[in-house]
Amino acid sequence: MQTLTIGDVIITSIIECDGPWRRPRDMFPACDPDIGQRHLAELDPVVDDPASDRMVITYQTFVVRTPKHGILVDTGTGDDRGCPAPMDFPKRPWLDGFRAAGLQFDAIDYVRCTHLHIDHCGWNTILRNGRWVPTFPKAKYVFHEREYPAWEEATKRGDNPSDNVRLYNCLPIVEAGQALLADDDYSLEATVWLTPTVGHSPSRCCVIIKSRGQRSVMTGDLMHHALQCREPDWSTIFDWDAKEAAASRRRFGGSVADTGTVVQPIHFPNPTTARVRADGNRFRYESVR
Repeated sequence: MQTLTIGDVIITSIIECDGPWRRPRDMFPACDPDIGQRHLAELDPVVDDPASDRMVITYQTFVVRTPKHGILVDTGTGDDRGCPAPMDFPKRPWLDGFRAAGLQFDAIDYVRCTHLHIDHCGWNTILRNGRWVPTFPKAKYVFHEREYPAWEEATKRGDNPSDNVRLYNCLPIVEAGQALLADDDYSLEATVWLTPTVGHSPSRCCVIIKSRGQRSVMTGDLMHHALQCREPDWSTIFDWDAKEAAASRRRFGGSVADTGTVVQPIHFPNPTTARVRADGNRFRYESVR
């Protein structure tokens, strides 16, 4: 668990699982293995496991506590879904971490999924008496007004039957009257708003926090690994539009580099928090400890 204070806002990461995951060449189709190894040798050692030749990946969520609201950014993979490997890890650590942070489910006022892949919206719902219901009974769940219908269409086509996020993670929210469809410039409150960074999914967003002159951005899957700072054009096998994802990374990197902005990607291991520095046509991801 890692806690970051941005002005009057407290951000706490809650980890489901972390550890060696995939080899760079299996994750990034454009990866040159020799170039990847040179970059890894220069990066923070926590991001790589040389013994297995695999990148270290974390599944986590962020709880944002402002003076007004409790906000959960992304909800991990959730439980009782029969997730395939590598997401078939025990989910109890997330529940324990949530409670260790002094939280109850009814303390969350908003849930903001940066996008609707299974590992970002799984705890949207829980299984009770054979029925999927909202995990956070008092929360409004904020879905993007273009992302949500894109997943509706994917379901109709049968593109994602094994991890049907609409059926298990979204539809119960809509039926309970807790869904809120938002556009690109929607603000949860004066200190918390969204900015689009498309490519990984149809309309995924970053979540921006600004308070007392300090600024943090939770980037979701804009980046999966620090290698993508060194090579922004290395899009993943999971991206809907690889070229647009790369363009979003470059725009984002240019907008935050050398500004003091604190960056928090979902899948980066502890310490997740870092600042970005410009380095020619690349970027450096410098961990904050």
